[in-house]
Amino acid sequence: MNPRTSIALFALALTGTACLRVSEERARRDLEIGRAQASFGAVAVEDGLAAIRRFEPGVLELWANAPVLRVRLTTPPESDATWSVHVRNVVTDAEVFVGEAGEEQRPLAADAPRATERRFDLAVEAGGVTHLEVRPPDADSREPFDFIALADVQEAIDRVGDVFARMNAESSARFAMFSGDITSRGSTDELLRFQNEMRALDMPIFTTLGNHELGEEDVPYHSIFGRGSQSFVYRHVRFTFLDSASATVDPLVYDWLREWIEAARNGTHLVFMHVPPREPIGLRNGAFSSRAEAAKLLRILGAGGVDGTFYGHVHSFYAFENAGIPAYISGGGGAIPERFDGIGRHFLLVRVDPETSETNVRVVRVD
Repeated sequence: MNPRTSIALFALALTGTACLRVSEERARRDLEIGRAQASFGAVAVEDGLAAIRRFEPGVLELWANAPVLRVRLTTPPESDATWSVHVRNVVTDAEVFVGEAGEEQRPLAADAPRATERRFDLAVEAGGVTHLEVRPPDADSREPFDFIALADVQEAIDRVGDVFARMNAESSARFAMFSGDITSRGSTDELLRFQNEMRALDMPIFTTLGNHELGEEDVPYHSIFGRGSQSFVYRHVRFTFLDSASATVDPLVYDWLREWIEAARNGTHLVFMHVPPREPIGLRNGAFSSRAEAAKLLRILGAGGVDGTFYGHVHSFYAFENAGIPAYISGGGGAIPERFDGIGRHFLLVRVDPETSETNVRVVRVD
């Protein structure tokens, strides 16, 4: 964590004294993600798991933030009979189906301009509802699988290609989970630049935001990447992102978290956020502003049977426990590293077994 980060967190703490819910607006924006309505139709992505990047007559473009998307497109009687749909940031073997989940679905042919994109024409039911699903063929498997966890690229975007090349070498990884600080200050140009760099990847990156995404007053992150707090299931493992970019979690998000914990009560549950509630050294301003809130969140996670927690923000690697839960800090995406720790740029390769909830975490060095 560099001096600019410490200053930013101090400013956020001061803000918190005047406004007890510094992240409330972001939590309420989460509720709007994946929904749009106009005279020519309406679209809704289940659980807000994709950002709507383009919604025009006969045209829909989505940025996926989960391996499985379920989309409902409602059109008036006079609407276009065929829509052009483009879904970006998908798992490389993703397939497209038309029909509601749980009912008979039919596969739909799709082009792949890149490994992580699908483009197709969708015949819609004019004056009705058309259901669409994008998912990989192994979405319901119970076999162990690998994913990557990382965070904190910030100003090192010019060198992020090295990180992505090393990620591609881990061919077993299905996707990456990025725990915030994608950019230096969260501007639209920076966020779009990062997505452009992602074209070199052979896997999608699902994300939450960090404190460095808060540099712009309107926080464009949501309209470009999607929700800050969300939860999805892949291969019977629940993955949950929490927006802790302001060194706190909004009360509204705590309500969602309790629901997600209950939904995962009998399965495996992994939780990701940027600023950790507590960090293992305790000598830096690298955790929640309130120790009382940190204890509250960890009690909820521990009592809820969460199986693993992954954080960023601190530009190093630490493996420890919080509330009896295995915990990992990995902030090695390229931001200024902690001095003298010898860690450098890195990410984590995580293998998880849905049946036993066991995780195996390996540090993969880039430099």
